[in-house]
Amino acid sequence: MGMQWRTGHLLRSASFNPLVQQHSPPQENSKHCSCHLEPRVLHFISTERDTFGSIPIVTLELNTVGLKTPNMSSTALPKRVALNRNPTTESSATSSVSASPFDSPRQSPSSTSLSSMASEQENTKMLDTYGNEFKIPDFTIKQIRDAVPAHCFHRSAATSLYYVFRDLAILGSVFYLFHNYVTPETVPLLPARVALWTVYTIVQGLFGTGVWVMAHECGHQAFSSSKVLNDTVGWICHSLLLVPYFSWKISHGKHHKATGNLARDMVFNPKTREQYATRVGKTLHELGELCEETPILTAGNLLAQQLFGWPVYLLNNVTGHNNHTKQPEGRGVGKHNGWGGGVNHFYPSSPLYEAKDAKLIVLSDLGLLITGTGLYFIGTNFGWLNLLVWYGLPYLWVNHWLVAITYLQHTDPTLPHYQPEVWNFTRGAAATIDRDFGFVGRHIFHGIIETHVLHHYISNIPFYNADEASDAIKGVMGNHYRTDAHTGWTGFFKAMWTSARVCHWVEPNEGATGESQGVMFYRNTNGIGLPPTKIAKAQ
Repeated sequence: MGMQWRTGHLLRSASFNPLVQQHSPPQENSKHCSCHLEPRVLHFISTERDTFGSIPIVTLELNTVGLKTPNMSSTALPKRVALNRNPTTESSATSSVSASPFDSPRQSPSSTSLSSMASEQENTKMLDTYGNEFKIPDFTIKQIRDAVPAHCFHRSAATSLYYVFRDLAILGSVFYLFHNYVTPETVPLLPARVALWTVYTIVQGLFGTGVWVMAHECGHQAFSSSKVLNDTVGWICHSLLLVPYFSWKISHGKHHKATGNLARDMVFNPKTREQYATRVGKTLHELGELCEETPILTAGNLLAQQLFGWPVYLLNNVTGHNNHTKQPEGRGVGKHNGWGGGVNHFYPSSPLYEAKDAKLIVLSDLGLLITGTGLYFIGTNFGWLNLLVWYGLPYLWVNHWLVAITYLQHTDPTLPHYQPEVWNFTRGAAATIDRDFGFVGRHIFHGIIETHVLHHYISNIPFYNADEASDAIKGVMGNHYRTDAHTGWTGFFKAMWTSARVCHWVEPNEGATGESQGVMFYRNTNGIGLPPTKIAKAQ
């Protein structure tokens, strides 16, 4: 079976996966343009059944978004429209798509305030960055939990411990092999030794990330049914990686309770238009004009994020919310994110925690002190350069993978974010996306990339049951399930670049009214996707 779509006069074809609609984002344009969208037309040509007898396999002829841009060459047309979304069958559509009156099109209050890619009718709908219509989810957490087979909730201490010992054994074996066989005596050429030890740092970084993920399982009580075992293993594994286990566990739990909530989310909480303008030194109206961020600046920002993002987050809560004055015990008064702001993962008095958490924060710091002491002993006795190669560079690789994974789980042009008055847990958990990292993602990173949406709904399902549970909830979520699957590691890195270029800040759609005013989507200054709302220059 196949699928065809026409974009203007271009005819393309692609294989059709009945479980996932294949959409893709537009290419970058160097300038904003004023253009119009033609209606999408679907023609169902056949309705065979798959081998399960439940999901129609169809051949589609899709007349998708056609761009009319008289001043633009055909080579500048967007090639793709949206990232992958799971299709909703007719029977499930009504249960997964909101029928709220706020979804109805409305006339924009100002027809001249937005240089829009959408027609006047579509402009009143909620549109993501790529111009795809968005409707607020209305399914419930009960529907999600009821869809998951009961055995998926079973946690096996033996299975989980096997994976921890497997990863630690591989880390130890790799070190033993390189320490004993990649030496000046066995590999006399210095460039060859440097190349081999570079491979060592990469491999150790991968399996070190696997250990990090297993400690993450412990923090969510997905490791076993024993809280004592979970926290003991988690504290040991995270301390070895210089992660304050309980401190992270508490703040990470708050992230899960407030995912997608702009006032409360704890990680990769996007900036609003006002916050972004302040950061880049622009006025609000200037963000509606062309002020493109150069690719070299994007690359520099990504490099800094990947190298320093994790330790800086622990030290000053850089991507978390900054509403600490609302901390119920008054701990946030006078405190703020940033250096010297009193908000970090190491102080028992930090507004990220409550008074009852103090002993756990101290225990986390103790774990770091023990590991730091061991590293100091190694450095003084075996050499600091050796310590850098043996531990320091693999540590940076672990940081890189952790930041990349988390960033791409929560940052994508198709994902909404919510103001607190319209947010709820079910909506926020749907504002995440599954991705694909091939063999490494499945077998070394323990599926944390591929099953993240499920994880935000039910975080204590162990990773080895997460694939089955993920498949079970897709029917409930319908088109609200986001995935960038089957792209492998190359697609993963392409998505990182795309998100860095496209996802600068969030703002509501032009003309949004009622509940939709609190639903925010990414916009950017690079001329990609829907342009920012035009704001009149202050007099």
